Amino acid sequence: METWVAYLSGTPAGYVELDGTVDGEVEIAYFGLLPAFVGKGIGGHLLTTGLRRAWELATRRVWVHTCSLDGPAARTNYEARGMSLYRTETTNEDVPATQGPWPGAAFHG
Repeated sequence: METWVAYLSGTPAGYVELDGTVDGEVEIAYFGLLPAFVGKGIGGHLLTTGLRRAWELATRRVWVHTCSLDGPAARTNYEARGMSLYRTETTNEDVPATQGPWPGAAFHG
């Protein structure tokens, strides 16, 4: 497991987590930006960097799950960097309400 964090002027802007626990494969387990940094070009750079590192670790494939809850540019971002659609599934799942990028993040004291 590796986690790479993108910073802008010393502030964490987003991260990509690589899971190489399956021999020959690396899953992009998590990838995302904090809302204030969406649309600033950081996501493309971060994904490119994450994919390069993933291919350094993988011998067979690099993959990611994406879903309708991802940002509107997620799939386009993946495809612009050489990833392609492998399979489509439709499921219904309960999605818990969140208050921010981590528990307590919305608390303002």
